[in-house]
Amino acid sequence: MSDIVPVIDVSGLRSPDPSARQAVAAQLGAACRGPGFFLVTGHGIPEATTADLFAAARALFALPGAAKQAMSIRRSPHNRGYVGLSEEQLDPSKPADRKEAFNVGLEMAPDDPEIRAGVPFRGVNLWPEGQPALRTAILAHFDAAWALGRLLHRGFALDLGIPEDFFEDKLDRPLATLRLLHYPEAGGPDAPLGAGEHTDYGCVTVLATDGVAGLQVKRRGGGWEEVPSLPGAFVCNIGDCLMRWTNDLYASTPHRVRAPVAERYSAAFFLDPNPDAVVAVLPGCTGPGNPPRYAPVTGAAYLRAKLDETYAHRREAG
Repeated sequence: MSDIVPVIDVSGLRSPDPSARQAVAAQLGAACRGPGFFLVTGHGIPEATTADLFAAARALFALPGAAKQAMSIRRSPHNRGYVGLSEEQLDPSKPADRKEAFNVGLEMAPDDPEIRAGVPFRGVNLWPEGQPALRTAILAHFDAAWALGRLLHRGFALDLGIPEDFFEDKLDRPLATLRLLHYPEAGGPDAPLGAGEHTDYGCVTVLATDGVAGLQVKRRGGGWEEVPSLPGAFVCNIGDCLMRWTNDLYASTPHRVRAPVAERYSAAFFLDPNPDAVVAVLPGCTGPGNPPRYAPVTGAAYLRAKLDETYAHRREAG
């Protein structure tokens, strides 16, 4: 195991014993203030749910190019759909990322009141035709990762000294994204990175991997550390939004995916707050000589600004 990325059993967060919940919260708080990355066990997500997800991912990325382009993210203003190989460039100083992706948001019916009202980032998911099992498997993992993300936030709240359920009504209709990722085998040592150096946008990321190495986290003192793969565990990391909420008390750590030596799949669940949730620096994260470093912003406005930095087609659309 890595000396930098700790392993945390979060089952105690479900305990009726406050001291057991507080003990896990302290471990989470130390990881969030330190490396910003940790491995989660005791999460309660069945292995079958994850296995079904990866089977669905392989089937989806094996679809013909025309079928994938029919679900292109360029067809959706809501950050949903397929992203082709080398369409993203997370690190502007490096070549385009060697990956393809598929984004799914909160599943909503076309006549949902928020969609009809034009709430930002509220839209229907784009699904391949005639693949109901694929859709079922992906949404099952979405819901499981969402529940785990909310559980982690109960631990964060305990660590930060605010009510344990503080984040609950800010994450009950979230701008969450489950992103399936496929990294084709690299062509050699000079191949582009799978994903360039970046930090994540949201509050917390819950990452499932297929066991193939590639994810690296930047050490605070410089250099890169390989994030280990632990069977049955999820890799979690803090995003810029929770760092903003905590006035930089929690750390959003740069990471990347190196050029994979073998074909690699992963699934990242990014938990962003509700569109109308106000992200404002928490009172306990300020003090004499440490004023708020960020102005309040809604979840939708924050996400829009972040996405416009990443996707050229969004900037071009104006």
